[in-house]
Amino acid sequence: MGRTIVVTGASSGVGLAAAKQFAAMGDDVVLVGRDPQRLANAVAEVRDAGNGREPGRYRTDFDSFAEVRALADHLLTNLPRIDVLANNAGGMVEHHRKTTDGYEATIQGNHLSPFLLTSLLRERLRDARVVNTASRAHMQGKPDPDRLAGDPAKYSTWQAYGASKAANILFASEAARRWPDITSVSFHPGVVRSNFGVGRVTRFFYKYAPGLVTPEKAGALLVWLSTAPKDELVQGGYYVDRDSPATPAPHARDDSLAAKLWEASAEATG
Repeated sequence: MGRTIVVTGASSGVGLAAAKQFAAMGDDVVLVGRDPQRLANAVAEVRDAGNGREPGRYRTDFDSFAEVRALADHLLTNLPRIDVLANNAGGMVEHHRKTTDGYEATIQGNHLSPFLLTSLLRERLRDARVVNTASRAHMQGKPDPDRLAGDPAKYSTWQAYGASKAANILFASEAARRWPDITSVSFHPGVVRSNFGVGRVTRFFYKYAPGLVTPEKAGALLVWLSTAPKDELVQGGYYVDRDSPATPAPHARDDSLAAKLWEASAEATG
C-alpha cells in the first residue's frame, strides 16, 4: 500500500517534481496549489507519472487563513491517514503588502499558513513526517515574532524572504521538540531553475543562470527526506544534501527564538 503524501506548492518547480516522483513510486499524492490552471496542468503530469493513478487536488491561497482552514477540513474529511506533509508552498513579495488577515504577505504565505495547516492536521500526522522547504536565503533575514505585520518603511524583499525561510527552519526544530511523535525536518533545495522571484532581473537569474539545480534534483531531496528510514534522519535537522544535517545561521538555531516564534504564530493564526 502506497503512502499518502500532501504536497503544497505543487503546481510547479520543486513541488511538482517531487509529486511526480512520489506518484511514480506508487504513492497517493494530493496536490495543493494557488492557480487553478497551473494546478490542473500539474495534476495531468502527476497522473501520467503515476501510470494513470488520479492524484488529489485542492486549490488554496496561503494569503488567506480561511482558505488554509478549508484545506485542512478537506484533508481531514477525505484522508484517513497522512504519511507525509510537504510544506513546500512559498514565494517572494516585491513590495510590503498586508494580507486580509493583517500580516506581511511573505511571512504569512511562507510560514504562518504552513504553521496553521500543520497545526490543524497535527493529530492526523502522528507517526508521520513533515518536511519544510527552507532555503540558504535564511541567512539574509531574521523573523521578528513581535512584528509579524512587518514595517512598510523598512521592507526589503530579500530580508523578508530570508526571515520567512529562517522561520521554516525554526518551526521544524521547535516542532521536533513539541511533537516528538512527528518526524520534522527542513531543507535547502539548492538554487533551483524555476519561475521563482520578483522583478525581471531575479526571474531572469532563476531561469537562465548557469549551474542552477534542476527541479528534479531538488525534488529528489524532498522525496528522500520523506521516505528515508526514520533512524537515518536527525529530528529537527536542516539538510542541504543527504549527508548529516547542515548548521544553519545562528538566529535559525536559536531555541528561545524558535519558542517565541511558535507562540506568536499560534496567537496570529488563532
